Amino acid sequence: QVQLVESGGGLVQAGGSLRLSCAASRRTFSTYPAAWFRQAPGKEREFVAAITWSGGSTYYADSVKGRFTISRDNAKNTVDLQMNSLKPEDTAVYYCAAKSGIYTGPPPYNYEHWGQGTQVTVSS
Repeated sequence: QVQLVESGGGLVQAGGSLRLSCAASRRTFSTYPAAWFRQAPGKEREFVAAITWSGGSTYYADSVKGRFTISRDNAKNTVDLQMNSLKPEDTAVYYCAAKSGIYTGPPPYNYEHWGQGTQVTVSS
């Protein structure tokens, strides 16, 4: 399996920005569609953003459209999430995910590979 490690989380004030990065252990990660999810305390994990293997197409949850940007650098085996105009409701553990194997249609998919998450806390 691909091992995924998230970094870049932290504490910011509302309106601030953070950039999360997901680093993969295998070069084949560059062929996988990838995504970011988040989970707040007491809540279900929710989809945040997704990106195709080439980075040519991106997808966002309505709650983050216009504020978050997902990107990837396949030469570095990384997927980033730029988060701007952060709100307290963005507070959550953010997870990177990837999918191998066969897939069709638009994301999100049932991703097989997951990181352990990075905490993002946005204060009022």
